[in-house]
Amino acid sequence: MANITPHNEAAIGDFAKTVIMPGDPKRAELIAVKYLQDAVLVNDVRGMKAYTGYYKGKKISIMASGMGMPSMGIYSYELYKYFNVDNIIRIGSCGAYTSELQLLDIILVDQTYTEGNYAFTLNNDKVHMAFPDKGLNQQIEETAKELAISYTKGTTVCSDCFDWYMTDVTKMLARIPQDIKIIAAEMEAFALFYNAKLLDKKAACLLSVVDSHYFKSQVSSADREKSLDKMIVLALESAIR
Repeated sequence: MANITPHNEAAIGDFAKTVIMPGDPKRAELIAVKYLQDAVLVNDVRGMKAYTGYYKGKKISIMASGMGMPSMGIYSYELYKYFNVDNIIRIGSCGAYTSELQLLDIILVDQTYTEGNYAFTLNNDKVHMAFPDKGLNQQIEETAKELAISYTKGTTVCSDCFDWYMTDVTKMLARIPQDIKIIAAEMEAFALFYNAKLLDKKAACLLSVVDSHYFKSQVSSADREKSLDKMIVLALESAIR
């Protein structure tokens, strides 16, 4: 039997209505093993691992998105469009652009700006700002309060390339409209939010600070996999409420 899409070997019903979506397939596997009961691998095409299991008795799926808007765009679009997923909570890493943010601080994205043309290419839509679902964000905020997990709510820039490799990041920041106050940079949220809006679904994005342009410091790749538990728990607990 042929796959529903070229990128996902799961069958209809294999995914829960809510998917927690890290970028890294290894992190998806780690979350499934550590937090889910009866987790089953439902996709491994191109190594983009997806698992479905139970968290505190509620069916939840974990799937990696890969890096960048094109990759997030493919996987989130297909989950919404073909696999009957209603909610995606992205959990990822970001770089801080303000001195108030420390390493491993949690950010809840309330809007994201991109210079890129994802919306125009996909849907002939000349927009550069995208937004999460208000209700989903509110649920995450209420859950964070219940669990006493601190977070910062703010605007991110969603870039087409890794900001540490830009020849002059200050020029990119200078191009952003002055009324948009950027607190961090990442690479996937715009595509996720835009797909959710296009397909009448829901999306949110939680980020952990793993490097800072202000302090010129960063968390190692090994520590990223092991030290993001608070963000993961916040996403899972929000998902089952």
